[in-house]
Amino acid sequence: MQQALFGGGCFWCVEAVFLELRGVSQVTSGYAGGTTPNPTYEAVCTGETQHAEVILIDYDENQISYNDLLGVFFATHDPTTLNRQGNDIGTQYRSVIYYDNASQQQEAQAFIDELKADGLNIVTELSPRPTFFRAEEYHQNYYAKNPTQGFCNFAIPPKLIKLRSKFQDLMK
Repeated sequence: MQQALFGGGCFWCVEAVFLELRGVSQVTSGYAGGTTPNPTYEAVCTGETQHAEVILIDYDENQISYNDLLGVFFATHDPTTLNRQGNDIGTQYRSVIYYDNASQQQEAQAFIDELKADGLNIVTELSPRPTFFRAEEYHQNYYAKNPTQGFCNFAIPPKLIKLRSKFQDLMK
């Protein structure tokens, strides 16, 4: 098993997308990249901790590649808006890839370079993996537990539709 650590806005939205992929055994919502140890959701939402809302993906590299995860990541959030995803504004919603090793760093940088060559202004941060802090339990598997919640109803279905239409070959 391998891990990937991505931030692409609200972790509820990003988590819901990656749970649909074959080879992904677990997605854990949390916080990374900040200065406060053991941050809470309330503290992260202030923007003062510098943490991003992130997801930690446990995946089987024999079933899905890191490059496939990158493809889904970049296709299902906006990597061109700084510290923002839709109506969510703040550093906690930044686009970020935290890499575990040189291979992940190189793959992610190559993916970003290709998107930039296509004319996109990619603002995704690429950094070594910092300490990951698991979010509170009520954030885990949030969309599955709260499918009728207003924000979820508005933001997540379009991402899932895009995922299913563009990445059918990667679905469970």
